[in-house]
Amino acid sequence: MADRPEATHPRHRLDPLLQRPVPFSIVALLAAANEAEFAFVRDAIQLSDSALSKQAAALEAAGYLRVRKGYLGKVPRTWLSLTSPGRAAFAAHLDVLREIAG
Repeated sequence: MADRPEATHPRHRLDPLLQRPVPFSIVALLAAANEAEFAFVRDAIQLSDSALSKQAAALEAAGYLRVRKGYLGKVPRTWLSLTSPGRAAFAAHLDVLREIAG
């Protein structure tokens, strides 16, 4: 084992942001939908509004998530969706996890 560089292990290709349970859970939920309402994601992932807002902001800053604000009737709403780079990052992260588990 000493002759094999550590950097060849698949874990080095895991996405650092998606290694954390909460961002991973958000992205996994959104990967199954085109878009989801903030409250739905909050309740499904069992987070507070502020925790989801913070995580959504980090995912948005990474280019993985899109936040859309609008109204449903007169009630303000927020919707979350994955961007193409977010979907690609999630798929790549899952591939590496499968490689490690295999």
